[in-house]
Amino acid sequence: MKNNIISGFGAFICISMLAYINAFDESNLWLIPPFGASMVLVMAVHESPLAHPKNVFFGHLISAFSGVLVYAIFGLSHLSIGLGVGLAIFLMMITNTVHPPAGANPIIAILGAKGASFIFIPVAAGASFIVIFAIIYNKLLKRE
Repeated sequence: MKNNIISGFGAFICISMLAYINAFDESNLWLIPPFGASMVLVMAVHESPLAHPKNVFFGHLISAFSGVLVYAIFGLSHLSIGLGVGLAIFLMMITNTVHPPAGANPIIAILGAKGASFIFIPVAAGASFIVIFAIIYNKLLKRE
């Protein structure tokens, strides 16, 4: 029960902090739904390979890149959305950076007609924030 509370509280703090930043930066979106799913991994099953810092960061980055690239080349269609997700999975697998929540990033990028800036904010910035927060939080609570 203690671990459940610690995990939930950590997710609460991290997502609240990202939401706070998001509220004050009207030019950028800092919070995307896949980050909620990432919190499940880094807080509840932080020992999982899918929750390792490189997987969280590069999984999100690669998936966002996949969506932006596919949108830039093919635009919006049902096939481009499928291609974006498929490419993200392929690239995460060959780079050994699989992070399931990141699979939603191409959908967001393509449906939202996102450009390269999407890769940096919110994706790289938010994923970095989550990774740093999780490392510090889990080390402070000796949940390594």
